[in-house]
Amino acid sequence: MKRRFNKQQKLHIRKNDMVKVLSGNHRGKTGKVLEIFPEKNRAIVESVNIVTKHIKPSASHPEGGIEKSEAALQISNLMLIDPATGDPTRTGRKRDENGKLKRYSKKTGEFIK
Repeated sequence: MKRRFNKQQKLHIRKNDMVKVLSGNHRGKTGKVLEIFPEKNRAIVESVNIVTKHIKPSASHPEGGIEKSEAALQISNLMLIDPATGDPTRTGRKRDENGKLKRYSKKTGEFIK
């Protein structure tokens, strides 16, 4: 009998987490995760990695112009900020008292959310 596994990989950050950027042009900035793309290992962080896009005038957008938006960052360049202390921390997975796997802060040992 063939075993089936969940193909989606577990990541150390989730949507609505506060993260700190570790490397790149935006090193040191913090923001909230707006969206995650697990298949590409990328995430969009609020007010980080802003790119400008020039929009040509069209029937739906007659004035055209310049639009600014957030671009995706590599997940390996992000580190979760512990909600309890406000410091960046590594994360792990541990079973709680109910037997469910939950994320925990390796710095403080407390469960996250």
